[in-house]
Amino acid sequence: MAFDYKKEYKEFYLPKNKPEIIDVTAMNYVAVRGVGNPNEEEGEYKKAIGILYAIAYTIKMSYKSEHRIEGFFQYVVPPLEGFWWQDDIDGVDYARKECFSWISVIRLPEFVTKEDFEWAVKEATKKKKMDCSLAEFLTIEEGLCVQSMHIGAYDNEPDTVKRMDEYIEECGYENDFTDARLHHEIYLSDPRRTEMEKCKTVIRHPIKRNEKNK
Repeated sequence: MAFDYKKEYKEFYLPKNKPEIIDVTAMNYVAVRGVGNPNEEEGEYKKAIGILYAIAYTIKMSYKSEHRIEGFFQYVVPPLEGFWWQDDIDGVDYARKECFSWISVIRLPEFVTKEDFEWAVKEATKKKKMDCSLAEFLTIEEGLCVQSMHIGAYDNEPDTVKRMDEYIEECGYENDFTDARLHHEIYLSDPRRTEMEKCKTVIRHPIKRNEKNK
């Protein structure tokens, strides 16, 4: 049976719909950076998603090619994720989507090296007839975070974030947004196939111990 990261690492992908604190280890991703409203039909975000999946599935199906990846095993492509920020704002302002900056990512299996990644970029560009040069091999170690499952529309995320903020304050922590520590979303549902009120999204925020409680 194919290895499924969501099932094997439930603590990272399947939290309860109430806040919890977690320490997130380093992970490797295929990533594409961009700016602008993710809902624009021909915008940068939609193009980035196409690039991510082209590379992710090229790696997944590499065992059928002449390129052999050492340590390869059959696996389910992990879910789409996104790191989001807006200049001069802690967290995000959902009313100003045009001001979003983002890093859209899909997790890579541990056996994928930078050399394997570079092969996949070239192979996807050739086979899919699309420019995948914007993709990068990115390692992120989030560290201490608060997370919760959000169920419903993306525009209703502030309700879940409010509960997360209240929870960490009660526990003696505070948000720790920086240029490297960002609002993080993991998309477990495809809104094209799932009613928005049933869509599941993991929301994760970086935190640190409150100065008053050190």
